[in-house]
Amino acid sequence: MTSIKPRDGILNITPYKAGDAKIEGFDTVIKLASNESPLGPSPAAVEAAKNAIDAGLHLYPDPTCTALRQAIGETYDLNPEQIICSNGSEELLHLLAKAYATDGDEVIYCQYGFIAYPITIHAVGATPIMVQEDNYTANVDAILTAVTAKTKIVNLANPNNPTGTYLVKTEVQRLRDGLRDDILLVLDAAYAEYVDQADYDAGLDMVNNGLNNTIVTRTFSKIYGLAGMRVGWAYGPASILDILHRIRGTFNVSAPSQAAAIAAVRDQSHVEKAKAHNLKWLPRLSEALSTLGLTVTPSQGNFILAHFPLGAEQAQAADAFLRSKGIIVRPVGNYDLSGALRITVGKDEENEKFLTALKAFMT
Repeated sequence: MTSIKPRDGILNITPYKAGDAKIEGFDTVIKLASNESPLGPSPAAVEAAKNAIDAGLHLYPDPTCTALRQAIGETYDLNPEQIICSNGSEELLHLLAKAYATDGDEVIYCQYGFIAYPITIHAVGATPIMVQEDNYTANVDAILTAVTAKTKIVNLANPNNPTGTYLVKTEVQRLRDGLRDDILLVLDAAYAEYVDQADYDAGLDMVNNGLNNTIVTRTFSKIYGLAGMRVGWAYGPASILDILHRIRGTFNVSAPSQAAAIAAVRDQSHVEKAKAHNLKWLPRLSEALSTLGLTVTPSQGNFILAHFPLGAEQAQAADAFLRSKGIIVRPVGNYDLSGALRITVGKDEENEKFLTALKAFMT
């Protein structure tokens, strides 16, 4: 008997492993592993989700997220007709790979780029092409050198997870200018709201300027604090959105999720509070970790990548010690960064307890 076999590439996928949320023996933990917002969602978003549930879960949601697209468009000054919503921005990465790559094609991503990229590439049978970075930062020249006749997509996280590094606007434009017109550039800007640098741009203007080969993906999981609701969106040319609408799930964003996201995007005061909290703690944590002898990769996200002076063994021991204190951070050996840990910015008291524990370990 011949067993049913999956398509080529799927068995090459290493399943994604989410950050731990529990530690045996602890009723509560300090979770600094998954880049979740320490402030949580806007109270208005919570209320909106509750109201949507009360309105009736037996009813299908709006399949095109009309009100949500309108709210996003108003907030970011974008054309709602060029916005598509999704079940988290990762769904869009899968859809884009499915739409524009297949067997024999190549898709480029960066050395320390989001681990979902090779998963989406293998899933459609395409070949992942990993490009080396320069000091944990995407290298435009290296990306352009890696392009071949088989290249169909370039994925760029900007800022990047787990490093927190970013490319300035002029470098992103140089990348786009250096790619063939028939190569899709996917700008993954999940952490865009956290960036506080004048030379950064998420890439929305590229789409507004008429580029038909560039799309920007965004999320409500990070600064908006709606990770559990699974809402993402993208801004792109009508030609690409038309393709994505043909292959996405019909009702891919639930009614409570749409309602929560609408309220969240309209409460920009809450977003500013979340950004201010992050801007307060990023330099504090970076300085404290550096003082303890760790090397910190400068970050524009809501997390820090900290490298231990003695490498992987010390990083693993630090992770175990922190867990013994009820603190969860993120090992990143799956990114070939076994000598580092990624630490999400938490609440004030969580950050203080983390630093106290790490200091005890390092001394």
